[in-house]
Amino acid sequence: MISYSLEDLSKHISATLIGESVENFTGLNHLESASANQVSFIGSSKYTKLYADSKAGAVVINENLKHLVSGEIPLLVVPNADLAMAKLLSLYEPESPVFETAISPQAYIHPTASIGENCKIGVGSYIGANVSLADGVIIYPNVTILDDCSIGTKTMIWPGTVIRERSQIGAYCIFHNNVSIGADGFGYRPAEDGSGLVKIVHIGNVIIGNGVEIGANSCVDRAKFDATIIGDGCKIDNLVQIAHNCILGRCCIMAGHSGLAGSVTLGDGVIIGGSASIKDHTTIHSGAIVAAGSGVMGDVAAGKTVLGYPATDSRAKLKEWAAVRKLGKG
Repeated sequence: MISYSLEDLSKHISATLIGESVENFTGLNHLESASANQVSFIGSSKYTKLYADSKAGAVVINENLKHLVSGEIPLLVVPNADLAMAKLLSLYEPESPVFETAISPQAYIHPTASIGENCKIGVGSYIGANVSLADGVIIYPNVTILDDCSIGTKTMIWPGTVIRERSQIGAYCIFHNNVSIGADGFGYRPAEDGSGLVKIVHIGNVIIGNGVEIGANSCVDRAKFDATIIGDGCKIDNLVQIAHNCILGRCCIMAGHSGLAGSVTLGDGVIIGGSASIKDHTTIHSGAIVAAGSGVMGDVAAGKTVLGYPATDSRAKLKEWAAVRKLGKG
């Protein structure tokens, strides 16, 4: 079992330690559930009221909140408890699933595929013609990578993921279970003779940068022509849809159930809240935030926060809702 002393944990996160403990700490937990050999954390004032009744052996706390708690539980005082807890979680991260053999004999690898050093390929995976895997790529069981794809150094792909032909994936990416990369974009037009719908063929591809993480069951569709592009460092939650010809800048965040229609452009550092939907051919400029559940129908300026359906300036929308509530009381 992994365990650390309080002093070791304090050093790891460069905390100011207030109090003592002889416990060996074996993990982390919520304030309400933590035991004497577990560490918890307080990153918001609304949780300080839970400190007095907690059974945690130690608490990581924001420096600006320490005056709000008093008791016997040792404190690890840091500028940002959330970031400190991220560092502590890495200490207790369990081992990844074990590969009995680096490259399973039950995987299919086309003779023209190029496999780098120290790659791992699990049972039932399919590696197509002219695929290129850089050094250290990890492919868990039942992954499909079709022809002419390239995957960068130490990218990790979890079971069920399908990467369609011609996709280009960067280094140090993580794709969780059942991610779909490079499926056809959604495009149809009425037939001239009225007989039905004509499918628009999508001949482009998907290009994904370095350090991108994509959550389970999310989809990135290939472009009608040219490429759908996901920039370096983007983090995509579970159950997210990114349609054909979208372009995401660096370090964008998209929360679960959000979606981009075709040809949406996100600048650097854009944040899309859960269940938000973005109209096609819209540009959301760098640093903008789209609140959860919002529907964006037009361009959003850099650094702006929008809210509602249709989404407008968040401050104006909150004032509007307050006014409506007042009318209801009249």
